[in-house]
Amino acid sequence: MDYNCEGFSEVKMRIYDVTIPLSENTPVWKGDAGIRISRVAEIGKRSYFNISRMEMGVHSGTHVDAPRHLFHGGLAIDQIPIESLIGDVQLLEIPGRIRNITPKILKESGYDPNIKKILFRTANSEYWQKDPLNFNTDYTAINVETAELLADQKMQLVGIDYFSISPISDLVTPHRILLEKGVIILENINLREINSGIYEIFCLPLKLVEADGAPARVILREK
Repeated sequence: MDYNCEGFSEVKMRIYDVTIPLSENTPVWKGDAGIRISRVAEIGKRSYFNISRMEMGVHSGTHVDAPRHLFHGGLAIDQIPIESLIGDVQLLEIPGRIRNITPKILKESGYDPNIKKILFRTANSEYWQKDPLNFNTDYTAINVETAELLADQKMQLVGIDYFSISPISDLVTPHRILLEKGVIILENINLREINSGIYEIFCLPLKLVEADGAPARVILREK
């Protein structure tokens, strides 16, 4: 997207929508009910408007996990400070051969602990092009030690380009470590066409009262 202002030099800014499209074909976590979108009113059939209804879990598609996801007393999605969802974010590209993001891999990828939001672009992003309609269990995730490092360094948001920040072999522990410290988790973003670097993130989950998660529209803007 280009912005031109008279009297100023031309400023070119690229904006990326990294949200997974939602449809009845969008894959969900194995065992979850799928997404259903149905037309409940149609123009010309006793209605002046087209009106659709959607049924899905709050962790479908691109979504945010709130601390309430694992802790009864944790913040619900409508209680998350907006500052945790908007601002500078570092996008790290993890080599395609990596399936386990360790602290060593994190640091080798250019991790900056001073930037309190982080996204991981991994081999997972290729699934959104090559196999977008299936749930693949062979995905890249962070391990327990990396979760502890990110929590100890007071990250506000941690995001990854597939269904879970945690590996299929231990779905709970990395989530618990992050959410217990109030670190917000963002899952199912498509970073396939985004280079590593510093961006501005706008992560806007639906404001569902007392919910443990919510679908989100996520935008990155070049700095």
